[in-house]
Amino acid sequence: MSHKFIPGIASQSLGNPQYHGIHAKLEAAATAGLRSIEIFYEDIAQLAKQFHHDPVVLAPRFQPTPTCTTPGFSFQDEVLLSCARQIRQWCFDTTPHSLEVICLQPFMHYEGLLDEGVRDERMRKLELWIQIAKRLGTTLIQIPSNFLPERECTGDRGRIVEDLRMVAEIGAQQTPVIRFAYEALCWGTHVSTWDAAWDIVKGVDRDNFGTCLDTFNIAGRVYADPEGTTGKNDNADIDLAISLQKLKDTFSDAENLKKVFYVELCDGERLGAPLDEKHAWYDIQQPARMSWSRKARLFPFETDMEEAVGQGRMPGYLPVAQIFDVLLDVGYEGFVSFEVFNRSLNVEGEHVVWEHQKRAAKAWQRCAKHVNDFMASKVRREVGASRMGTLTMAEDDIDTLPLEEPEEVQELIGVTSGDDLFSIASRL
Repeated sequence: MSHKFIPGIASQSLGNPQYHGIHAKLEAAATAGLRSIEIFYEDIAQLAKQFHHDPVVLAPRFQPTPTCTTPGFSFQDEVLLSCARQIRQWCFDTTPHSLEVICLQPFMHYEGLLDEGVRDERMRKLELWIQIAKRLGTTLIQIPSNFLPERECTGDRGRIVEDLRMVAEIGAQQTPVIRFAYEALCWGTHVSTWDAAWDIVKGVDRDNFGTCLDTFNIAGRVYADPEGTTGKNDNADIDLAISLQKLKDTFSDAENLKKVFYVELCDGERLGAPLDEKHAWYDIQQPARMSWSRKARLFPFETDMEEAVGQGRMPGYLPVAQIFDVLLDVGYEGFVSFEVFNRSLNVEGEHVVWEHQKRAAKAWQRCAKHVNDFMASKVRREVGASRMGTLTMAEDDIDTLPLEEPEEVQELIGVTSGDDLFSIASRL
């Protein structure tokens, strides 16, 4: 009955790569008690830029050679590969414990491209990404759904499946096999819901091709509407209930659940005004949900108004806990990562990294408590049902049940809530 999680964070959730170096963010993540990290490609690219100005940022053994050693790759590619090796070493060296790399992300704008030349170029780029992933020490690359304009990408399911199956087959030829997690962005041009992405995953039908379930992107399409006055879609609660029931039905199947390669937990701010042409964040070049995502994602369970005001923001309002409960209920185990984008990250200064580190640590503590409470409640329900057997009771008789926990409930709750989830994760 115990759930095993490896708590993690996306590297950009601790600071914008343009202002905050990856080394400091890795140390901050480890100090927060997190055990794993998603590496944002821009963090590698920024380290490569720094290398060109100051080569000593890379240890001598990670220095790229003037003569390219990898066939088909340029010297700049070799610099990126060297940076990836350095980042992996920094992950090993973080204290008080090392960090496991969850994935390299995001490999964007690939599936369904109408321009064959651009498609071929993206395939060449994939070869580099695979080599970067290997040097980071991960076997997973995340692919978000395409959000290019409709004039640049097709919504034809057959074409999308064909493109992504090609990616999966290239990954399957690697040693070790490279896996891909396809994630629906709530502003995706043609794939914007978790179930639409899952339909594509089923179509690709390869063991190394699965999905990432992100609470912001799930709720951001079916529940939230940043352009509306209430921040919610019409019939948001009904539509959410239908989506969550489908989520439960789908991943109650153990074979399907194996294709959930990792989970991202994050919330979103309820805006004070609709994100329309009058709003300061309005960008005619972006869907409103994308602008909202880039400016106002939060760590999970950041819903307290007083805390929010103290941090100069609005509280979260998405049904993160409800979505997470479904995944707990079906038995998901593995990586649980925080992926935050927010205007608060786009500020220079080391203090930004450590402020968000503190928020990440508090978010995981709240997350762990939520898991414990949920699992304890689930155990009570299951043991109660078992003790009842085939006995039927009138609804009014429920209140007469004893309040004291049966011994078997206490024993099982000790498994789920007595163990520290950080300790559980460290033993995986």
